[in-house]
Amino acid sequence: MAQLRITQTSSKIRHTERQKRTLEALGIRRMHHSVVRDDSPQLRGMIARVHHLVTVEDVAPVKKAAKKTAKTEVTGE
Repeated sequence: MAQLRITQTSSKIRHTERQKRTLEALGIRRMHHSVVRDDSPQLRGMIARVHHLVTVEDVAPVKKAAKKTAKTEVTGE
């Protein structure tokens, strides 16, 4: 799934309470704070509400490395 990095670039001072709550719902707490979220229609709608306060960029998904299990041998010596 695609991911987006959302960064607050403008102050939320002098903006509506609805826009402030939208930033909080996105997980953004302060200026220049970034969060990475999975892309979805709901997220895109929230970004559209505060597009003048944030910047959005695509993030390449992080591939999880396969876990290597170490097998230890127990010797009874």
